[in-house]
Amino acid sequence: MLTPDRLTALEDVILEFNQAAADVALPLFRADHGLENKGGAPGLNAFDPVTAADRGAEAAIRRLIAQRFPDHGVIGEEYGEDRPDAEFVWVLDPIDGTRAFVSGLPLWCVLIGLRHQGRPVLGSIGQPYLDEVYLGHAGGSRLVSRGASRPLKVRACPKLTDATISSTDPEACFNGAELGAWTQVRAATRLTRLGLDAYAYAMVAAGTMDIVVEAGLKSWDIEAAIPVIEGAGGLVTDWRGAPVGQAGGQVVIVGDQACLDEALVALRRSATTR
Repeated sequence: MLTPDRLTALEDVILEFNQAAADVALPLFRADHGLENKGGAPGLNAFDPVTAADRGAEAAIRRLIAQRFPDHGVIGEEYGEDRPDAEFVWVLDPIDGTRAFVSGLPLWCVLIGLRHQGRPVLGSIGQPYLDEVYLGHAGGSRLVSRGASRPLKVRACPKLTDATISSTDPEACFNGAELGAWTQVRAATRLTRLGLDAYAYAMVAAGTMDIVVEAGLKSWDIEAAIPVIEGAGGLVTDWRGAPVGQAGGQVVIVGDQACLDEALVALRRSATTR
């Protein structure tokens, strides 16, 4: 059973997991990180990097899960699935933004999420180099940094024309119809920042950005962020405005419902059917 008290206790666990990942990743950042190319689709996605930090950080978290919660399942980008139908399942992206990592940019994140009975209930977005962990659940979200903690809250932005928008890499991640929809939404906004990966999600929760539009996401790319965004008062939907859950795919992260409604006018035209 998942009670509010148990969720609160699991906050300390998720911070411990973030520290374990940081202990592996930080010594390899801006150092010899063992870069390899997993190989992606031809074209812009042909370079799909993985490093010793990706593999080592996920392995470290998995070891702790096995020790602390032997009955829990795990789904991770680097090492696949283990008991994915368990009551509790941890969903891991040990280095989200590997391209930023290998470029020496402190925008990569450690994503750790927890499902309960198939639903994302707890998550964290960690940036070890900046000593930041954005964590959240239904009881609220907070930033833990340098020994201090403060609540997270999205900001009001009812008009798309006032919004700061982000996407990781529109040309690489969107197909033709998706790119057209993105271009229309972006043109209506005030300011655009690209290439931030999951750090942009944290900035929506922190109230410094307003909307992130993505496509082609896997479960480990987004599940950890859902409780953080929702706990801060924001929304995570697909391009039709429906809940994302475990699906990934086309995703909108936003702080204000009115801003989302405006964006969906364009995005729905290119929304895929699950």
